[in-house]
Amino acid sequence: MRAPRGVAAFLVICGGQMVSLFGTGLTAFALGVWIYQRTGSVTQYSTILLFNVLPPVLLSPVAGALVDRFDRRRVIIASDCAAGLATLTLALLFFSGRLAIWHIYVALSVSSSAQAFRWPALSASMTLLVPGRQLGRASGLMQMGVATAQVLAPLAAGALLGPLGMAGVLGIDFTTFLFAVLTLLTVRIPRPAAAAAPGEVRSLGGELAYGWHYLRRHPGLLALLCLFAGSNFTMGLLTVLITPLVLSFASPRVLGTVLSVAGSGLLLGGIVMAVWGGPRRRLAGISCALLAQSLVLLLGGWRISAPQVAAMAFVFLGCYSVINTCSQALWQSKVAAAVQGRVFATRQMVALSALPLSRIVAGPLADRVFEPLLAPGGRLAGTLGRILGTGPGRGIELLIIVLGLFNLLVLALAWSYPRLRLLEDEMPDLTTAREAPLPA
Repeated sequence: MRAPRGVAAFLVICGGQMVSLFGTGLTAFALGVWIYQRTGSVTQYSTILLFNVLPPVLLSPVAGALVDRFDRRRVIIASDCAAGLATLTLALLFFSGRLAIWHIYVALSVSSSAQAFRWPALSASMTLLVPGRQLGRASGLMQMGVATAQVLAPLAAGALLGPLGMAGVLGIDFTTFLFAVLTLLTVRIPRPAAAAAPGEVRSLGGELAYGWHYLRRHPGLLALLCLFAGSNFTMGLLTVLITPLVLSFASPRVLGTVLSVAGSGLLLGGIVMAVWGGPRRRLAGISCALLAQSLVLLLGGWRISAPQVAAMAFVFLGCYSVINTCSQALWQSKVAAAVQGRVFATRQMVALSALPLSRIVAGPLADRVFEPLLAPGGRLAGTLGRILGTGPGRGIELLIIVLGLFNLLVLALAWSYPRLRLLEDEMPDLTTAREAPLPA
């Protein structure tokens, strides 16, 4: 039987990764609830998330060089296997009653290290499989996979934690990794011609620095990355804060519902982008979506309830689908296929660089600064406390409003830079994929 190629191969890979993401979502929800309920500390919870984002930042240059040197399909398979083994180890430790928080630190570090290799390999492979004019729709399909996992995984995890326990949830996650590997074994991903990267240095040391040198030669792309670093700082804080915020006034089951509603916003955005393909001026789409996110945080963080958190997260993540789809298509169309592994790995490193910082400061900001300000008798209890209220979770509400202001400032500063505004006009499209239609 002939292995699927081109768009068919992309759809097979997308399906396998969608199942794998669902399993990862189960584990993320279950571990988050387990840790927070046992420690009651936002700082402890955010430290766990720090170990989930720091390795990709540190390993991205190495990952990019290896992705461009080796078969990208094998890189993705090896990454999935490593992450699956880390999950299996956690399941065995939990089943034996020996699971400690430091075990989760180590396992998440291994899994996120695998992600440092998987993401640039997947992104660079998409360019080789999908026609350039359909990259927006393909990115929308990938966003649908992420969103489907976010919608279904919290609900499923909430239902499965009781009968199966943590070990059962982790076992399901391991099985989904196996499924993703099996789908990858059935497809073939072409390797780009080396001639697509004229003048590149072939030593490993030169390749490690290639992505950074490439971005320095294209300041518009570098400015776009700085914009995303600022936006990701906000996203990182919100990722940490939403669980303790909802659990401050509601049950884990309500939290699961809130996260599922939020994920449905991501899903709807992915569906829209998969059908539409995004605006012709992708930078305009990114900027409008970032503006909408900022206003949602700024205007929606007042006297938060569970339905309000769900609605705010629905809109926020719907815009996130638009941002990611437009950005992915923009990068894939402007960067030559032969160097996308290195450039996309550097892109991952820069864009995610703000996430470790956000993980480090989220807990102290919430626990030691904003929550005490709006505690009963706190410094702002007699002023802002009359509007936002006082007590657990009210300081986090104030922090969300501040994040809306921060996002607006970052967007204004980025858009004032001419190289970013003119990026689409100054850099030609360099897509090399075959011009075959992508099914609707």
